[in-house]
This record gives sequence, structure tokens and C-alpha cells, in this order.
Amino acid sequence: MRKLFVSLIAVLMTVMFTRAQNSPDDFYGMWTLDIEGGSVGWLHVFENNGFLDAELLWRGGSVTPVAHVFLMDNNTLVVSRTREVKRTGNDGKERNMAAPHLFKITRSGDKLEGVSVQPSNDGMEATQLKFSGWKLPDVPPSPDLSKLKFGKPVKLFNGKDLSGWELINPKQTNGFKAVDGILVNDPVKKEGEHISYGNLRTKEEFEDFNLTLEVNVPKGSNSGVYLRGMYEIQVLDSYGKETDSHNMGALYSRITPSVAAEKPAGEWQTMDITLCDRHVTVKLNGVTVINNQPAYGPTGGAIKADVFAPGPIYLQGDHGKVLYRNFVLTPISK
Repeated sequence: MRKLFVSLIAVLMTVMFTRAQNSPDDFYGMWTLDIEGGSVGWLHVFENNGFLDAELLWRGGSVTPVAHVFLMDNNTLVVSRTREVKRTGNDGKERNMAAPHLFKITRSGDKLEGVSVQPSNDGMEATQLKFSGWKLPDVPPSPDLSKLKFGKPVKLFNGKDLSGWELINPKQTNGFKAVDGILVNDPVKKEGEHISYGNLRTKEEFEDFNLTLEVNVPKGSNSGVYLRGMYEIQVLDSYGKETDSHNMGALYSRITPSVAAEKPAGEWQTMDITLCDRHVTVKLNGVTVINNQPAYGPTGGAIKADVFAPGPIYLQGDHGKVLYRNFVLTPISK
């Protein structure tokens, strides 16, 4: 009887150890990702009403729910997402298909290593990208903005030229120029031309700050102001539309403005933005549309994954014509 009891205990311990090794709890939380080639991602793994769930940001675009997530073995997590594609055969017939994008992720403590795999357009080969990541600590409580102390204001644009600014990718075309005290981006493409316009960044990098600026968005145009190269405040002709996390003044795909405060296309608009302790406040045309809300991770197009590292102000240059002026950044003294 004693031997049987010992055997049962051993079996139970083995089962418990296996479950512990295979527990998804170790993956719960938010992970910031460095992707091969210099882009950035973000993964949030959580329990959703009794099942494992996740949402993902991969390079550009929005934070979106994944198609599936499951624990494969030991410390291996598999995440998948899909997109609908049309494929045309040699006979000219089309077929609608769901193209998978798979992520195989291993964990060691608070670090991740992974590889993403997705098929080419014809499905005859696959593209792989390696990535690494680390677990983000919880966002701290919202700071008391009334008690902030500020340093000396920095005028980011001199109104004459692009001194202090540079393209993120010097191989791309620069659509920005100084015109009569205004920073104008006009990424014009003639029919048949394949020009790749670049994003413009400050050479200097900053920690937490208050940033004020004026922006003029022509009808149908689109841009963005990135804080520390990481968080995009959307610049868009969205006048008259319902509030959305992709509209003017939003923290792109993460925080929806509480009220629509944008002006019609072609009018100058003011932005007053504070980034402090991983919290964002945005005043658009004098109206607070984001009030000291947490920024849980980078937005699409980020050039930095480390949410604690200083970074530049950068402006999207490849989406459409936009005009800026009166950039003033005032650092927060810690």
C-alpha cells in the first residue's frame, strides 16, 4: 500500500510539474518586440472568459485581435493571424483564400525569442522574420500634471531650413521643405512614378515632455506625430466623423479621443501634447481629447521598442500633404 501511495504521489507530482511547465500564465502580460530589420511590435496575452486570447501589433498598422493563440509545449506559444487574399491561377480563375501569418514564440523568464512565417503571394515560398522581446512592467499610476516641473523650451523648427532634422531612412526621398516659416511635406507622385518618401525625425532625442505645434491638414490628407519615435498622435482630415482611435488627435489605434475637436480641412489647428510616465494627454484646438491616459505600448510605425528609452519627434512623410509650424518642446524635469 505504501509503495502504491508513493507511486500515486510521484504521478501526481509529474502531472503538476508538466502543467506548470505548460502553463500559459507565464506568457500573460504585455511584451514589446524588436523585429529583425529594425521594426517594432507588441503582444498582449491574456485570459478572456476562460480561454487564452491575445492581441498583436506587427510593424505597421493597428493593434488587432489574433486569429488564434495556443500553448504548444513547455515554453512555446503559437500565435496566428490571417488575411483574406485573392489568387488568380494561370487559367485566369480567381480563388479567395485565407493567408496565415504564424508566430512561434519561446520564453525564458521575462524574455521572448520568436520567428514569424507567412507565405508569398503565390504561396510557393515563405518569408521568415526573427524577433525578440521583453515583458513590460505595469504602467504606473497617472502622474499629477499640476506638479510637473519643466526645463528650457526647445524650438524644433527654425522656419528657414531643416536644421536639426533628418530622414529616418536616408535612402528615401525627402518631401519636407521650409517655405515661408512653414514646414511643408508634399509627397507628390506623378503617374507611373515609384517614389518612396521618407519620415522626418529630429536629430535630438528626448525623454518626457510637453510638445506644442500647429498643423494644417488638406482635404483627405493624413500624417502623424510620433512621440519619442514610439507613440503616434494621429494627424488626419477627419472633420465631421464620429470619434475613432484612427482620427485626428488619437493615440493611433490605442486611445480614442473623448470628443471630436478637429477643424475642417485646410484650417490651422493647435496640438498640445504631454507625455509623462507612459501617460499621454492631448489638447486639440484647446479641447482635452485624451486626458492623462496610459500608453500600453508602441503604435504602428514605431522605430523604438523600449518604452523607457529617449527618442526623437518624428513626422510621417509618406501619406499625404501636410503643413506644420511653431514646434516647441519643453522637457519635463525629473
